[in-house]
This record gives sequence, C-alpha cells and structure tokens, in this order.
Amino acid sequence: MIAAAQHKLLIANRGEIACRIIRTAKELQIPTVAVYSEADKHAMHVKMADEAVAVGPAPARESYLRIDALLEVARQTGATAVHPGYGFLAESAEFAQAVMSAGLAWVGPAAQSITDMGDKERARKMAKQAGLPVLPGSSRFYPGETAGLVRAGQEIGYPLLVKAAGGGGGIGMQMVENPEDLLAVVSATQSMAEKAFNNAGVYLERLVRTARHIEVQVFGFGNGVAVHLYDRECSIQRRFQKVLEEAPVPNLSDEVRKTLHSSAIALTQAQNYSGAGTVEFIYDCDRQEAYFLEMNTRIQVEHPITEAITGIDIVKWQILHALNHLPIQHQEDIPLHGHAVEVRLYAERPDKNFLPSPGVINALTWPASVDGLRIDTGVRVGDRITPFYDPMIAKFIAHKDNRDDAIDLLTRAIEQLVIDGLHTNAYFLHELLQDPSYRAFKINTNFIGEYFMKRGDKT
Repeated sequence: MIAAAQHKLLIANRGEIACRIIRTAKELQIPTVAVYSEADKHAMHVKMADEAVAVGPAPARESYLRIDALLEVARQTGATAVHPGYGFLAESAEFAQAVMSAGLAWVGPAAQSITDMGDKERARKMAKQAGLPVLPGSSRFYPGETAGLVRAGQEIGYPLLVKAAGGGGGIGMQMVENPEDLLAVVSATQSMAEKAFNNAGVYLERLVRTARHIEVQVFGFGNGVAVHLYDRECSIQRRFQKVLEEAPVPNLSDEVRKTLHSSAIALTQAQNYSGAGTVEFIYDCDRQEAYFLEMNTRIQVEHPITEAITGIDIVKWQILHALNHLPIQHQEDIPLHGHAVEVRLYAERPDKNFLPSPGVINALTWPASVDGLRIDTGVRVGDRITPFYDPMIAKFIAHKDNRDDAIDLLTRAIEQLVIDGLHTNAYFLHELLQDPSYRAFKINTNFIGEYFMKRGDKT
C-alpha cells in the first residue's frame, strides 16, 4: 500500500472529474490539492479536497490553462503528483513535460506520446506502421500549398472530410461534397485550425457515410506491455460530442471485435505507452469494416462504463502506475461481466440545437440509490452552471447483466431525477433511451439527427 505521507496529488481540473479523482485518492489515503477559478470558489471539488488554491479569473485561459500557476500551486503545497483529468491541459505535451521537469509524477502518458497522438496525421502514420487499418487519406496541407490537393481529392473520392491535423472531438472537421468546393473548404478549415489549435495543417480523409464510433480502452505499462479493457460504443452524438455510451459494443462480429482489440494493443505497445488511453475507430456500417480514427491520451468521460463491466478502477490504476505501485497486469486477468450504459446530463436546450443553458440549480433530487446505478457529478443544490465551462451536470451509469435491463434501470433513474432552475437535456435522454430504434440497436453517428427528423423538430 502507498505510504500516504510520501505523496500529495494535485488535480489540475474542476467539476465532475476532479471530484471523481478525489474520491479514489481518498481511498488510497493520498491527500489532494484542488485548484479553482473565481467562478468555482464554492464548487464541490474545492470542498472535497484536503487543500484548495485559487489560480485565476473565471476564463479557463486565465486559470485552468495556466501552466505556470498550476506548477506554482504544486510547489506551494508540496504536491508530488499531478492528475490532469480530461479536457483543459490533459492532452498538453507542454504541461506533461513541465510537470515531469519539475520533478513531479505525471498521471498520464509520456509527453512524446501526447505529441505523437495529438498530431492526427502523425498518429495515422504510426497506426499504419503498427499494422492498423486506416482510412484512405492524404498528406498534410498548409495555407498556400495547393500542389497535389486536387489530385488527392480525386484519389480519395467524394464526398470526403477535411480534418485539422491538430484537431479532436469533431472540431476542425468539414465535409466536401464535390471537387468544386474543395479549395474553399480547405482554406476555411486551415483558418479555423490555426485559431483553435495554433496549427493550420489539414489533411483529407475518406468520408464514411453510415458510421459507428467504437473505442477500445487500453492501459500501457511503459515497457511495450499493454492490456485492453474491452470496448465501448459511442455512436450517439450531437455536434460530434458523445451523449450516450455503452459497453461492451453490441452487434459486432467476433472477428471485428478481435481486430479492434489487437489493433489497439499494437498501437499502444508500439509507443511503449504508459498509462490509460483510448484507441478510437470508425466502423463503416456498409462495408462492415473498422478503421483507426485517433488515440486519446487521457482518461475518457465515459470511463465509468468500462469500470462497471470490468470492476477495475481505472483512475486508481492511473495513480498507482504513476507512483510506481501498480504491478503489470495480464490480459487473461481482466474480467468482463454484464452490460453498462451511460448518459450525460447537460444544462442545455435540445430543442434549440443543444444550446447551453447556464443557471443556478434551485432544486436537485438524485434518483434512489440502487444496485447497478452510479451517478458521477460535481454539483449540488445552489451551484451555478456557468457559461465559462462545459455545461455537464452529471453522468448516469447503469450496469446490469444484460443491455435491456441496464437501459431500463437508466430510464427509471432519469424519471426519478428532480432538477429545477435551468433547462436540461433530461427529457431528451429519456426519449432516446425509449426510442425503438435505439432499443433495437439500429444506430449510427447520425442517429440524433435522424431522431430529430423523425420527430419533425427543426434544430
């Protein structure tokens, strides 16, 4: 067991994920340090931590994204390790390197892995070298570079996607229907990418019309050894952001599933990857083939469904591994039982194209605590959902022996939720869970758009 007096964990994040990390650190008897902006002075994660230090004004760029301020907090409090959570600086190679250069344990992969996988074109090349199936695509194009662009488009075929090389989460990605629009879309995407990622490079990639988004949770031990913790279905999205996830992936052939697992392990091992990561794939429903999409070098929002089906606390693994207290795990020892489904409760207006809906939570009653139901949150009655950060209120996770029972449990939980003071997507989640097409698992990444079209909503 870890000697608590030897370690102190700084959590460079806020909200739900900060609270979730604090809970595991408490189980490990490791003291925690929270950071907060002016907007989060009274937040739950601030109250839960053993210590809390202000890092700046409400805008993230002036607080949670300030590497210098975070390192100064670590120095002042005597923190020995830093967990970045997800979002903010979680996939910043600069932050990872700065933490390690300061002599602190970084609860995440090496900075080089973050750099390699953060550059989507480089990640594609490394995936190819590791033997992964990769969608047909082009090399990188920067502003003013048009030689070969039209030819690349012709070779890939239309429609296609123009994607920011440094992008992620659907940001910096635009579709091109015909050759006449290629140059204009490339130029617009380059401009967007420069502003969003400080990297104007883009590349072209084949568009999969009817697709599913599937990912594999991996954990590497930094020495070429890695295991997978099975797979997750993440196809139900709005604006390329996940809304509902489940594990393991339903309706997938054993052959494809084995390919996904072996591919994810191959890429993880090829990097000598260290810590938790997720290898994401796009599944072509028409061709019934899966292709490498990207690798996220952090804990995922949807990690609880993997924890549910394996019984493994992934954050605990992260912390123990970073502190050199996690023995190498073996694939045959990773259990798999039941089915888990997760939905994300947001302060937003589904009827207004999912427009964020900030406000104060005037009333809040969570569903009754029952076996198989987990709620991860970072808010309480009286808390304010601000316009400064992601408007997620909570994650509801249901785990049962089979998919139908898990969906039923999750549906009942949404029905029991009482929340007042701001708009939420609770009714939308309830309708999704009861939709006959979803229950029959007739889904793809366009499901929400088709769902709205079916209902006749104009969003």
